[in-house]
Amino acid sequence: MRKNISTVLVFAASLMLLSCTRNFEQYNGNPYGVASKDMFRDGYSLRAALSGMASAVISTDVNTTQFTECLQGCPMAGYMAESHHNWENTVSNFNPTDNWTNVLLSSGRVIPTFYASYGELKTLSDDPVLLSIADVMKVALMHRVADTYGPIPYTQIGLEGKIQVSYDSQEAAYKAMLQDLDAAIEVLSANRTNTIDPSSDVVYRGSVEKWAKFANSLKLRLAMRMVYADEATAKKAAEEVVNSEVGPFSSNADNALYNGFNATAKNPFYVNQVEYNGGDTMAAADIICYMNGYNDPRREAYFLPSKFEGEPYVGLRHGIIMPADDVMHQYSAINIAMNSPFVWMNAAEVAFLKAEAVAVFGFDMGGTAKDFYEQGIRLSFDQWGVSGADAYIQDATSKPSSYVDPIGTNTYNGTLSTMTIAWDEEASAEQKQEKILIQKWIANWLLGHESWSDIRRTGYPHILPATEAGNKSNGLVDSVFGARRLKYPSDEYVNNGDNLVAAVSLLGGPDEMATRTWFDCKNK
Repeated sequence: MRKNISTVLVFAASLMLLSCTRNFEQYNGNPYGVASKDMFRDGYSLRAALSGMASAVISTDVNTTQFTECLQGCPMAGYMAESHHNWENTVSNFNPTDNWTNVLLSSGRVIPTFYASYGELKTLSDDPVLLSIADVMKVALMHRVADTYGPIPYTQIGLEGKIQVSYDSQEAAYKAMLQDLDAAIEVLSANRTNTIDPSSDVVYRGSVEKWAKFANSLKLRLAMRMVYADEATAKKAAEEVVNSEVGPFSSNADNALYNGFNATAKNPFYVNQVEYNGGDTMAAADIICYMNGYNDPRREAYFLPSKFEGEPYVGLRHGIIMPADDVMHQYSAINIAMNSPFVWMNAAEVAFLKAEAVAVFGFDMGGTAKDFYEQGIRLSFDQWGVSGADAYIQDATSKPSSYVDPIGTNTYNGTLSTMTIAWDEEASAEQKQEKILIQKWIANWLLGHESWSDIRRTGYPHILPATEAGNKSNGLVDSVFGARRLKYPSDEYVNNGDNLVAAVSLLGGPDEMATRTWFDCKNK
């Protein structure tokens, strides 16, 4: 409670500069920094505030993205694998150091950046549309933080300019987020034909209606995240979404995309993948095994060819003892351009959420699980500009391939899944869930935190376990079950200790990677 946002921004930014694994200084300047003499130029401060919030939802800072996405979310989701042999303490090895796991909660580039801009917007404007858009972005960011740690500061954060405040249980935070989304949906739907300044909106270029659709889509995502923990609330929220005035995403034109990258401000995935010694991370073996087995036409859009002769797409296994860098860089890299947008959420995910809601839980989503499932696949193919969706949907024989490591070190002898692609109405609810979650996972490529949450929530898709030598948790984390959360930052124990001790009690288990969070309760 003792520090305000400006103090934490300076402190957290200093910590991040000290804890980098690489020299990121040239990227650590704030692209949305505004000199005081410029702040009140016509509309400039409003644009800076909105852009600042957007830059923190999935952080556009290279160093921050490396930790939160490339080294946390994406490896845990089976999308990427670390490829730097000097790293001996990683999330994939279940023994990360604090500076690897503290970023989403304590980095100056995430929560302080967002709430500084959020508070600035509230001092500059009482426009309910702008404030509702800000609240949608707040939920888009903070549910990622809650999914990563469990209990988080949410209802009290930002009050009186403070971010070191009491924590909410994950259940309380989620229900408060749903309330925030409901309020935003009401305002945005009522103003759906209006626009805001396109230059201030790096996501929808001013379309209020699309922000309303995004708010509804986020609400559906949160509803299904909590379905095993509170099915009644999940059902109510999910069915409200499809019956709402505006509704959720229905086409790729609705996708929430951060479009602020260019030759100067490059996509951080591109910088981490391309500009650092051929890549600090490579494409993971998990997703390539599934897509190879399915002969998935999207592979060319997702991955670059490997350097192994006769092996077009080969992924690197995570959770291993890493070989030399020159060996790891023979595996497939991700295919991304410097100006590729960040995908916050896509229409395919919405279709798969509806499919699961109908097939597994019997919710009324206004259609059949089969139709939503096939729609999700078609939307993903369309998003990536790939043809062949109809033939892919009808494939009832192809199955994920096994993992054979070209260097022979980390081959996996087990079977990841026996699931085929074509819909089977006679399958059990559990089989339908696995089928839906596999295709949703493929469609949510690089949305690592989202897919890691799905894996924890449902158990699907099955991804490669850590090797015996690669699991460095001293028996704390099960290699197959995997990490269930990240530990709280050590500086939070120092600077917000009483509140954090209370948060751990809300967690219901020790502050360890193996402790399951509130939503992670299927078959608990």
